[in-house]
Amino acid sequence: MAVDMSMQILVVDDYKTMIRIISNLLKQLGFNNLDSAADGAEALEKMRRGAYGLVISDWNMEPMTGYELLTEVRADAQLKPTPFIMVTAESKTENVVAAKKAGVNNYIVKPFNAATLKSKMVSVIGDF
Repeated sequence: MAVDMSMQILVVDDYKTMIRIISNLLKQLGFNNLDSAADGAEALEKMRRGAYGLVISDWNMEPMTGYELLTEVRADAQLKPTPFIMVTAESKTENVVAAKKAGVNNYIVKPFNAATLKSKMVSVIGDF
């Protein structure tokens, strides 16, 4: 099944520059229907209001982390099927294990490029 290139993608990061970088990479890959949130709480609110084909979230944010967002999403029957990719600056094994247990679809360690982002996305949503 072909990936819907018009699907809405939610980019969650408390660092505006990182949102811009990830958004630019997504645009390079052909995705233009992008939304952003500054933390997990804002992202959760947006997800409850509209449908997203993919969430790309930073791990470290205040007041609600990406990990807390992931556990909330997976606990919500409506949101549970949403593909979720976690982005972090730390490649701590325990974080990767915790995120996997919580139901993350994939994991990206910063810094990364468009090729890395695409390969992680393909493993989650299929080829595009």
